[in-house]
Amino acid sequence: MDPCKPQACAIQDCLKKANYDESKCTKVIDQLYLCCTKFYAENGEEVRSPCCPTPKLLKFKIEQRKKEGDLDARLLR
Repeated sequence: MDPCKPQACAIQDCLKKANYDESKCTKVIDQLYLCCTKFYAENGEEVRSPCCPTPKLLKFKIEQRKKEGDLDARLLR
């Protein structure tokens, strides 16, 4: 089982409840990014997960969220 599947499913649930307004689901998106960051740190960047963006895209997405100023502080480490 993918370790980040619960977070990915939580995003889908949130988006459905919020009529697909991504701005209302930033907390659960950050939780997925945090899980994926940990996943790659523990398993290496060559490993893939169907629930996580590739390491390069994940880093890009985290940088985007930093610029927006609404990022889970744990992702700033």
